[in-house]
Amino acid sequence: MDTIDKVLVRMDQIVDECKNTQSRMGYFAILYRQVTHRIREGILAGEFEDNPRMEKLDVLFAGRFIEAYDLWKLGQTPTESWSLAFEASTHSKHLVLQHLFLGINAHINLDLGISAAETMGTEPIAEIQNDFNKINAVLAELVDGVKSNISKVSPIFGWLIPLAKGRDEMLLNFSIQLARDGAWKYAGEYYGCEDRTISIQERDETIAKLANKLINPGKFLSFLVKIVCFVEWKSVSRTMEQLDVVVNKNL
Repeated sequence: MDTIDKVLVRMDQIVDECKNTQSRMGYFAILYRQVTHRIREGILAGEFEDNPRMEKLDVLFAGRFIEAYDLWKLGQTPTESWSLAFEASTHSKHLVLQHLFLGINAHINLDLGISAAETMGTEPIAEIQNDFNKINAVLAELVDGVKSNISKVSPIFGWLIPLAKGRDEMLLNFSIQLARDGAWKYAGEYYGCEDRTISIQERDETIAKLANKLINPGKFLSFLVKIVCFVEWKSVSRTMEQLDVVVNKNL
């Protein structure tokens, strides 16, 4: 794939595949497809500092998720961060937000920094920081919209947040802002490292640990997760359709 339009065609295919197979990986695919749509609109409107460069970044960035998904579908092994997200998607014991955050964790914390550095080539990495932050802002905006309307797919989630003595991000041990900051730091490290293969392996190990914390948040939070999960919708395709409605409202 070399254009954002081709990325969107493949994302549509992945969403349809997930609906047809009742794969919970479709939750992240729904969200990320809308992120890609939003970035495409921004490129066409000239919102970014360098719009052709943003398309290149988006293609590389989306390509890492699509490659991981395709490897998983073929029974092969993507990065550990993605492997944990894909494995979790085969179980019904995790919340919709857990599935979303597991995908975001792998994609932002690992893939985005790599994609930013590879987009710049030998050009100074600092030149892409503002557009890098705009991708994160789009994602954060859409996730906030999903969280604000989470009762559409998870009726009692909002009731239990106060029991965790914090917001939903604390409940699931994940912050998009922290992920963004860490991803930018890693982009600089990856850009300047001598052995990028080893760098990815080491970073992947670190991000996989965060994924495991999302999957196993501790006894008390796990208890809350079980309660919420019990009353979430069980139809994956129905949940995907509702998520699509919610996300589209925030474009």
